Amino acid sequence: MALTLGILEGDDIGLEVVPECVKVMKEAAAKAGLAIDWRPTPIARKAHEQFGHTIPPGTLETLETFDGWILGPIGHREYPKNDPTWVNAHPVFRLHYGFYANYKPFKSYPNLPSIHKDIDILFLRETTEGFKVDGNLFKGYGEFMPVPGMAIGVCVTTELKSRLIAEAAFEAARLRPRRKVSAVHKNTVYRYGDGLFADECRKVAARFPDVEYEEVIVDTFAMKLVMKPQQYDVVVTTNLYGDILTDEAAGLVGGLGLAPGVNASDWLAMAQATHGSAPDIAGRGIANPYAMIMSGKMLFEWLALKRAEPKAAEAAKLIERAMDRVIAEARHLTADLGGNAKTAEMGDAVARAVTAA
Repeated sequence: MALTLGILEGDDIGLEVVPECVKVMKEAAAKAGLAIDWRPTPIARKAHEQFGHTIPPGTLETLETFDGWILGPIGHREYPKNDPTWVNAHPVFRLHYGFYANYKPFKSYPNLPSIHKDIDILFLRETTEGFKVDGNLFKGYGEFMPVPGMAIGVCVTTELKSRLIAEAAFEAARLRPRRKVSAVHKNTVYRYGDGLFADECRKVAARFPDVEYEEVIVDTFAMKLVMKPQQYDVVVTTNLYGDILTDEAAGLVGGLGLAPGVNASDWLAMAQATHGSAPDIAGRGIANPYAMIMSGKMLFEWLALKRAEPKAAEAAKLIERAMDRVIAEARHLTADLGGNAKTAEMGDAVARAVTAA
């Protein structure tokens, strides 16, 4: 049976990089013999122009019938304020579909500028709890002001989500050569919340004796990540820490243009690059499609595991090898990577490399 994948372009450069991702994924799927039913789905500013809402009625229910989808960056900072028809899809999707696991890999390339070489780190960030108050409550908002001049934020940590993200991290580590997990927290200060997270990580670690395990206090980790990132393999952490540390990791390998990602529950996944919608360069055809294309590659990897589909695994390998080749040849890279290619030219080069593999 064909996999059903949605195409949600988002805003600004999303309209440019998502088509390149789909182009490469289609080429890889055809090469691997993987059948896909592609479903373009209106979202964000274009959806508001058509239907009067950034998440049109029925969208959430429709997406539930898919195996996964590609979501382009959302330019929600430019949306009108205090208008309920202009909604940022990110927290809505995380809460509605229970996307507790955010996978973000960071890899340095020998011929691309980066602060360090030989970096290969996968972050697993829990994304439905913690101090990120835009989506950590079932109803209401996790931040409030009881009196003027006083703001209170609620941190939510549960055994369930801590265990689930830890399990995802150890399962991912088993598929990597080094088989090492580093749990990042600050239970020295946040004894209940971070303490609970750390306890669940230790319980899960006991079930994976073949995976090396360590714990690192978050501020110490931030320092060590800058000094010697090569010592880390799989990193599991809570929502706010992960949000900050993954941007730091992106800076080490060359920027957010090299930062792909996948958000997942136990049954559904969404490919979503880490970078924003970059309205300042939108429409110029110069956006780097790397992060979006590699997010699509990660979606194939997730589908290979969760749907037991070996052809998806092969499609993912084809994309990774093709991207490695295009970067090594350095003839079709966008300006932020040291080249002068347009967005579509780099996408075309990766697609051709898939075909030639």
